[in-house]
Amino acid sequence: MLTHNNASRILIVDDDEDDFIITSGHINDISSNTFQIDWASSYTNGIEKMATGIYDLYFVDYRLGAKSGLDFLAEAKRIGCTSPIILLTGQGNYKIDLEAMQFGAIDYLIKTELNREKIERSIRYALERAKSMKALRDSENKYRRIFEKSKDIIFVADSTLRITEVNDAVTDMLGYTKAAFQNLSLPQLLTDVNIRDFFIQNLNKGISIDDYPTSLFTISGKAKPCIISVTVIASNEKNNYLQGIIHDITNLKKAEKSALQLEKMAATSRLIRTLAHEVRNPLNNITISASQLQSEITETEPSLYLDIIKRNSIRINNLIGELLHSSNPKDNFHKACCLQHVIDEAVVASNDRITLKKIKLTLNYSSLPVMIMADKKNLKLALLNILINATEAVKENTGMIAINLVEKEQKALLTIADNGCGISEENINRIFEPYYTSKPTGAGLGLSFTLSIMKAHGTNTDVLSTKGEGTTFSMSFPVLPS
Repeated sequence: MLTHNNASRILIVDDDEDDFIITSGHINDISSNTFQIDWASSYTNGIEKMATGIYDLYFVDYRLGAKSGLDFLAEAKRIGCTSPIILLTGQGNYKIDLEAMQFGAIDYLIKTELNREKIERSIRYALERAKSMKALRDSENKYRRIFEKSKDIIFVADSTLRITEVNDAVTDMLGYTKAAFQNLSLPQLLTDVNIRDFFIQNLNKGISIDDYPTSLFTISGKAKPCIISVTVIASNEKNNYLQGIIHDITNLKKAEKSALQLEKMAATSRLIRTLAHEVRNPLNNITISASQLQSEITETEPSLYLDIIKRNSIRINNLIGELLHSSNPKDNFHKACCLQHVIDEAVVASNDRITLKKIKLTLNYSSLPVMIMADKKNLKLALLNILINATEAVKENTGMIAINLVEKEQKALLTIADNGCGISEENINRIFEPYYTSKPTGAGLGLSFTLSIMKAHGTNTDVLSTKGEGTTFSMSFPVLPS
């Protein structure tokens, strides 16, 4: 017995009114009938009513004048109708039955054999099948949306490790179009040859790989740090395939790098404070003793020497004070200032070096002031250190330095790029280390103090460099509201 909690709307599309009456009569004979039955007397009328989307089930005659029930099925598929369609015909025909199923009919009934039981069975089957198909479509759409909207790369690969399907995240993360990425093999994306061999051996043996940290080539050939997981799915004995997720850990790596730099800076600051304290104590004693002796001695020559001792002791004491201030810039005086003005002052201070080496300098930023909170003096010193390093890295006559400033989402993004000698991959993580330098006469404190000043300004600083091609310093400053 067929029962329903809610009335189902049925449309009978038949150009013969007698046949409509007979078919609707069988439906009305069903026990606990809650159906609402409508009639469409032509193909065109049936299509118009189907377009409203209000019907749960369709009975469609095979012959509808110049059109047929198969044409109706094709049009239903074209406009996206998902409600089940039962095809009716005057006599049994295996070929028509087969075509009906191929075109998407849920069932096929012969009019001369219709009775209440057959109609009831067909309706029950059609509605239950439609309910199951809707649940399946909803589930598929839900997981399809997860697949398409994920910020992580989700991909499918065949048993040869060739990627066959991927979501849109591949464009944002690695720069590939979906079509270009699907022509690649998973191992050729891995930057490390040894890791490639590891992936090939394990995946070919059916061993899945979980949360493996590595790096992948972007479309420009750069290395992108990622975590990759690949699961081997056994569909049958001869045709395994792979499902994988690639998660970008660039920001995590930056955070780890920044934390390590801060830890090193903190250790250096502690060392400087300890040394300053230990040096200042005996230095104060020397200064006090020299002052006392100077007041007691009347001869000119000893007094001259004492004056030299006192003057240089004061000078050393001032240098220690500056060193302590530079190693701990959190006490700097911050006030609102225009970032373009700070950049201009740093450029003017480095102009002699730039001019002597005949370096081409380009400045690119808006005339509208970008306002930030900063210690103007110290920020200028930090930018000057970067510019000096750039002028020393580039060659005379062919050297180029480009300074760009853009404001985006309450951040001022400043880059200083050069076409100099670049920094090797093994040294790029050490450039902010105190006392590390590649210069024969360098002290290795310039960039260390630069980073410390930038951190005091709440600025994220990153460095990208390629040996023999150049270096780019990128800084992100919080911008004051307009």
